[in-house]
Amino acid sequence: MEIIEQDLSNENVSNNSETSKEFSGELYVKNVHKSFGVTKALADVSFTGYFGEIHAIIGGNGCGKSTLAKVLAGVLPIDSGKVSINGAHPSTPKESHDLGVAMVFQEVLVSDEASIVDNLFIGVDGFFSKNLSDKEKQNKTRELMSELADEDIDPLMPAGNLPLSTKAWITIARSLLRDPDVLILDESTAALDFDSTERLFDKMRELRDKGAAVIIVSHRIAELVRISDRCTVMRDGIDVGVLEKEDVTEKNLLRLMTGKEQKTDKTKDEAHQTKYSQVSLKAMDIQVWPDSERSDFKLRKGEIVGVTGLDGHGQDDFVRILAGVANAYDGFTEVNINHGHKYYTIKNLEDAIKHDIEFVSGDRKREGILPNLSIVENLGISMYHKFSKIPGVRFIDWGAINDVVDWEVERLAIKTGPKENLITSLSGGNQQKVMLGRAFATQPKTLVLLDPARGIDLQTKLDLYKQLREFADEGNSVIYMSSELEEFIGFCSRVVVFRNGSIFETFTDEQINAEGILESMFGHRQNASPEKKSTNQYSDKKQDTTKLNNEAKKKQPDNKLEHEVKKHNVSKYFEKKTEKINPASVTKKDFSAKDEEQFNSILSSTEKNNKRKNYEEKEQIDPAPELNEYSENDSKKFADLIASGEKLIKNKGNRSYRNKNNNEGYSDTDEKLFNKYISLSQDQTNDRNPDEMNTKKKEEKHSLNQKNNTSDSKTFEYNEKDVAQFEKLMSKK
Repeated sequence: MEIIEQDLSNENVSNNSETSKEFSGELYVKNVHKSFGVTKALADVSFTGYFGEIHAIIGGNGCGKSTLAKVLAGVLPIDSGKVSINGAHPSTPKESHDLGVAMVFQEVLVSDEASIVDNLFIGVDGFFSKNLSDKEKQNKTRELMSELADEDIDPLMPAGNLPLSTKAWITIARSLLRDPDVLILDESTAALDFDSTERLFDKMRELRDKGAAVIIVSHRIAELVRISDRCTVMRDGIDVGVLEKEDVTEKNLLRLMTGKEQKTDKTKDEAHQTKYSQVSLKAMDIQVWPDSERSDFKLRKGEIVGVTGLDGHGQDDFVRILAGVANAYDGFTEVNINHGHKYYTIKNLEDAIKHDIEFVSGDRKREGILPNLSIVENLGISMYHKFSKIPGVRFIDWGAINDVVDWEVERLAIKTGPKENLITSLSGGNQQKVMLGRAFATQPKTLVLLDPARGIDLQTKLDLYKQLREFADEGNSVIYMSSELEEFIGFCSRVVVFRNGSIFETFTDEQINAEGILESMFGHRQNASPEKKSTNQYSDKKQDTTKLNNEAKKKQPDNKLEHEVKKHNVSKYFEKKTEKINPASVTKKDFSAKDEEQFNSILSSTEKNNKRKNYEEKEQIDPAPELNEYSENDSKKFADLIASGEKLIKNKGNRSYRNKNNNEGYSDTDEKLFNKYISLSQDQTNDRNPDEMNTKKKEEKHSLNQKNNTSDSKTFEYNEKDVAQFEKLMSKK
């Protein structure tokens, strides 16, 4: 293996790099020094990157790799040296931004109170102008987050309701929106699972092929071996060498990081075994989500159990439930510390602490460090109640606490300055070590760790594994959740794979391997496992039906590697749920001749009734007809006509039909003619059949209307067109 030392005398161009010939541009750091008080973060560091390549920066915690990335991004001003990006020398984030540099920081910098779209487009608009409308921003956010996170997310949802992995995608998408020429990723894969990491790598390769320079800072050696074209190794603030792609191996990286040859860890070949049979913690018939199946989980004394699964499948919720940090939809965690037969229910964090259960989260910013307190206060805060000089009085024995802090700092190899400095003065990995030291300082019986190695280098991980094995050998128990499958091999005695909110499969002893666990995470069962319990414990019929359906599904070939994520943190607006409408079932029956005859009889009688009803409606004169296509004036005219007609019919005979209250006047001649017309009609009634009588009545009414219309009325005159419209109105009613 050949280690290429940094040489900037010939403009930092490597003859072995094909990408430098294809894409022009320069990106380098030369003899840079950067100090924070008495701590030297960078000591005469030089770095060279090329456009069209993925360049990795790796090193132990506190070696200066994150500081180097921030210097390249213009976030940190340098004490001395030179930073060059295409001939420019940026010293502020604005200058770097104008040069096409975008950086994703190690800390997940998201405003929990703001929406997702506001978090993505922060700083994009001008003070008095907008580059995109609100609708365009929402559409762009929805499209980009769907591509990266592989799930539909409401752009207007507050970011505080999202899990850590989705927040990490927000910070990555924020940088990709700018279509950068230089993309710097500082531990961006730490909060992502395997599937999400692969999607990020695809995006990095896409940018590289377009000619962008991609710089990734990571502690995951296995990932760097696969993704990087070159790798720069840091140690104690100094660049110790550059490895070409064919030389980027775990052995070479560790040798440069530590300065000595690495030996194979024999303890990693065999899984950790416990000699105890006592169950120290259990969660029986527990239901994590409302729609998830029930699961049984037992943790024995002295056992180390790994928990994993694809992002969003409930493994992190399950671990929080076991630690008392969250509550399950149904069921509780029970703990047995005194090796008796009585179990104590854990309903909240107070119960968990009371029974010596400690929880460490990988989201140190939100659930770990106290940024306004010092290093010693962050590590020793869990011991305040234990080292009070006077019981019940907050008079703390700082001497005893400092002794414990010194012991944990030495044991975990935490790189610190003065212990009175703020916790934020430490690197991300050392902050995580402080959280682990806080948990160990309380001398717990059960440790529940949620991705505890996030941001920790490989050597520190190996030390952590050793300490956890010793912790378990003393009769204590460990629950270890991680998305790095390699961590489980030779470390855990049992690995539980979660899928869709419940335990999908369990691996033990020699069954624990990265390939099998990964396939199980995607829904391909590797080992025979007991059937899960149904969520309905009251309906036996439903259980039997569910069992049959599950067996039918198992018989079908499963060739899809789908990431079926339960989106409990996603807005219902984007779930695209539709109500199922059951179509009307058509039942075929044979009808007899009698049934058909009855049906025809009913149909004919219905038609007759309808005709009779229509005829009666025509006969009756409604004083308030329904208005369809007639104006208000027409309705008034019709109402007056109807009123006058009803009055004439009621007063037939020798009575006067003059309406004194109306402006209409009828002469004596009109009245005589009308009486004569009535008498003639009565004489002819007995000689005619009913049909002729009905016909005659219609003619009489029609002639009466015509006569009234041709009368000497001073107000209204009705012609044949008005009468036709009136009859049409009556028929519609």
